Amino acid sequence: MRLLAIILLLIFIAAGIVFGALNADLVGYDLGFAQLRLPKGAALLGAVVIGWLLGGLTAWLGVSMRQGRQQRRQLRADKKSPVKP
Repeated sequence: MRLLAIILLLIFIAAGIVFGALNADLVGYDLGFAQLRLPKGAALLGAVVIGWLLGGLTAWLGVSMRQGRQQRRQLRADKKSPVKP
C-alpha cells in the first residue's frame, strides 16, 4: 500500500513538473495590497498548497473542537454522578 502511494505521488509530481513547464507564461494578479506576476504553473501550485493548508486547518479545528466538547460533557457527567464508596 505504501509503495502504491509513493508511485502515485511520483506520478503527480512528474505531471506537475510537465504542467508547469508547459504553462510558463506570466500572469498578473492584483491582490489589492500587492500586485504579482507569476508563471501559471507557480500560481496553480500556490493555490493548491493554500487550499491544502486551509483544508487541513479546518479539519484539525473540527476534530479538536469535537474532542473538547466531548471532554467537557464527560467532566459534567462525572460531576453529576454520585460517588460510590
